[in-house]
Amino acid sequence: MTGMTGFNTLLYKEVLRFWKVATQTITAPIMTSLLYLLIFGHVLEDHVQVYPGVKYTAFLVPGLVMMSVLQNAFANSSSSLIQSKITGNLVFVLLPPLSHWELYGAYVLAAILRGLAVGAGVFIVTVWMTHLSFVAPWWIVIFSLLGAAMLGTMGLIAGIWAEKFDQLAAFQNFLIMPATFLSGVFYSIHSLPAIWQTISRFNPFFYMIDGFRYGFFGKSDIDPFYSFAIVSVFFILLSAIAVQMLKRGYKLRH
Repeated sequence: MTGMTGFNTLLYKEVLRFWKVATQTITAPIMTSLLYLLIFGHVLEDHVQVYPGVKYTAFLVPGLVMMSVLQNAFANSSSSLIQSKITGNLVFVLLPPLSHWELYGAYVLAAILRGLAVGAGVFIVTVWMTHLSFVAPWWIVIFSLLGAAMLGTMGLIAGIWAEKFDQLAAFQNFLIMPATFLSGVFYSIHSLPAIWQTISRFNPFFYMIDGFRYGFFGKSDIDPFYSFAIVSVFFILLSAIAVQMLKRGYKLRH
């Protein structure tokens, strides 16, 4: 496409990459989240109330939306890097005079777009099943963007580090998945024993989901400003690591 800069071209390529197979990259995770809601909501709706006046299904929807945003943002950047490395076409990304900041920005922004697309889809297909309020919509926007950016950055780090698909799968299965499912998507940490409440506070995913949920109900386990500070620090640290890896060509240039 004429007139496009290197950054815009790479971003276009990354967005087109997941959009071309939208059935797999967008529709499938939406259906998975809908199944979670149907199963957990049906089973626990009359037995669990996390916040006074908030039905369990309503509590569950924001958690599922944010979980989808995080998992798919990670999947987009990580899978793109590992596929390019294994198929050998990464050289065509590295040859143009793109700075490490442009590489970082294009991969992470594409990951954000996919994460938000899936999250919006999950919200659209699940919101009709319950009543949701929007007490603090800015927190919804802030945590969705920050969470997608952070997981897109984590995916970039994982994709650079991994040399084989099974290494990336191990990163996702033993780190991303447990951290996501143990972050309060399906429960409040106040329902856990004291030791597990303490452990949960070391999980940055918990602060993303708790802050995101606050935007809907105005209720959360942690003050949203504190959650925002924690997530921001993790994002800055991960971004610094990712940029340095790109700058040095770590496992990219041989």
